[in-house]
Amino acid sequence: TPAAPPPAEWKGANLKTLGLAVAVGVGLFFCPHPAGITTQAWHLLAVFVATIIGIITAPLPLGAVAMIGLCAAMMTKTLTFAQAFAAFSNQIPWLIAIAFFLAKGFIKTGLGTRIAYYVVSIFGSTTLGLTYSLVFSEALLAPAIPSLAARAGGIFLPLAKALCVACGSDPENGTENKMGAYLMKTFFQGTCISSAMFITAMAANPLSVNLAAAAIGETISWTQWAVAAFVPGLFCLITVPLILYIIYPPEVKDSPEAPKKAKEELAKLGPMGRDEKIMAVSLLSTVAMWVFGASYGINAVAAALSGLTILLVTGVISWKECLNENGAWNTFTWFAALISMAGCLNKFGLIPWFSQQVVSVVGGWGLAWQPAFVIIVLLYYYSHYLFASGAAHIGAMYTAFLSVAVACGSPPLMSALCLGMLSNIMGCFTTYGIGSAPPIFGTGYVKLDKWYTLGGILSVYYLFVWLGIGGAWWKVLGLW
Repeated sequence: TPAAPPPAEWKGANLKTLGLAVAVGVGLFFCPHPAGITTQAWHLLAVFVATIIGIITAPLPLGAVAMIGLCAAMMTKTLTFAQAFAAFSNQIPWLIAIAFFLAKGFIKTGLGTRIAYYVVSIFGSTTLGLTYSLVFSEALLAPAIPSLAARAGGIFLPLAKALCVACGSDPENGTENKMGAYLMKTFFQGTCISSAMFITAMAANPLSVNLAAAAIGETISWTQWAVAAFVPGLFCLITVPLILYIIYPPEVKDSPEAPKKAKEELAKLGPMGRDEKIMAVSLLSTVAMWVFGASYGINAVAAALSGLTILLVTGVISWKECLNENGAWNTFTWFAALISMAGCLNKFGLIPWFSQQVVSVVGGWGLAWQPAFVIIVLLYYYSHYLFASGAAHIGAMYTAFLSVAVACGSPPLMSALCLGMLSNIMGCFTTYGIGSAPPIFGTGYVKLDKWYTLGGILSVYYLFVWLGIGGAWWKVLGLW
């Protein structure tokens, strides 16, 4: 008799993690809710918590998890269609999707690689100089590429790895500590810092802006965020490579091969081609309108669309390529779904209720707003160990903690900015908490224990810088 065919491979969701999300959601849904919360708000919380667990554990792609969450909200009559899909007409998800398309052109044309090699060719003669050149190159491109995974993993990580290998540092040969371990760890920390410095430097930052607008009634502009982050961000970009140079030093302090390698790669690229020049014009015009457009009534989406229009009309990228940019549409979907649900949680009264409970506890301690704000920041910051996505963390906790801070007397705009920036910095201590961590850790240059130990040390340092030096800078700016 013929052998029985092997069982078909399961191609669907991870049923264990999906079952966990569903079980928690169903359990919450049917639990008696506390006094002061409506049944509708409690049911939406159950759906929202289940969706967040699904986003953290990823039984399916994030967009699929978000769609299932919206389905559950509508099937249980917790949300209407208009409420569930309200944020799909919001400018924030569209801004991110369009920025992904711009990043596609930036990578496709090779302009990003050219800029990176050029900077390294000038500053990369020592390991410290090479590291600074990578860190600052990445930071310079940060406002133009909101996908941190694309920016760090698609542009700079291949360059960083090639340079490490060229300098004789390769984990496959047991030589990762020559320079690669230090460079990769410092480069990773730089991506967390640069992501905190601009609204458009990380895909979830506009979500913070959107939630802040709903919570405090004030929309943070691109320039406001960049100016507020400039001093603490620049201070960290300068000092963190030096700190790691002391506590995690490379065995080889000089890298004379790096500028040579970069110049060789630049020579291979040749002069700037037509598409690179068009991409540069598109990029500069878009960033200029992001900076100055508000003064002329040009919103961020219109600015991004103008840059995209240049690329489409000139054929630098095609609409088919935009349609195939899966990350853009996936991000658009789950961003919009989270914004819809989080907005309704606030509208249905759950966030104000939660904030009042925390205020009554923190307020009962009789603290001034400054120590109360520090406690709120610490709780928000270190709870990121539980999240594998900055957006999931922001969607779940940003509004509630911002509302608590404001209710305790913290200045609203300063609180919104600080929590928004730290929503990037808090990715510094795990291998999964921010988009640049998995690809950089995956190179094998930094051991797991070192990753967490150094990340934990720097996480404390960042808090001192952003609350101390940052706080003084925000005082100068009149934010408090």
